[in-house]
Amino acid sequence: MPFLPFALAESLVVNSVMDKITRILDANLNRGREGLRVVEDVVRFVLDDAVLAARIKAIRHEITFLVHKLPLDELELLSARDSEGDVGMNLNCASENLRPGLSQIAFANIHRSQEAMRVLEELSKLYDDSVALEFKKLRFQIYGLEKEVLPGLMECQAQNEQT
Repeated sequence: MPFLPFALAESLVVNSVMDKITRILDANLNRGREGLRVVEDVVRFVLDDAVLAARIKAIRHEITFLVHKLPLDELELLSARDSEGDVGMNLNCASENLRPGLSQIAFANIHRSQEAMRVLEELSKLYDDSVALEFKKLRFQIYGLEKEVLPGLMECQAQNEQT
């Protein structure tokens, strides 16, 4: 077996770890945007709230804007993606398959986006702490969205149950 100089071996390990971090970033960028898109569509088409839907859309687009501030491009993110080889692809809990109403769907997707922002915040610290701070701000905006979206959906759901 050929001997690798320590510096080369160390750089191969670092690159391998950074590829895995890029994969985590890609997964959470998708998770955050997808979760917000579900909520945006529910707010737009069920609550008919154009102002709130526009705010959610703006947050979703801000996620994309922020990732471009990291030293990664779309091709690197896409190259790191391994959907077929994802060991978590089939990990489900019972609550994922049970969503009895729109408020539960919105709740799950808002929380999915909040969690994704936390992961993006933490891992962005490896690249740029100012970007990490921006992901933190987005996470707190999504906490606020939860308080705006869910009461309206629960009221709508209650009205539908009475009819």
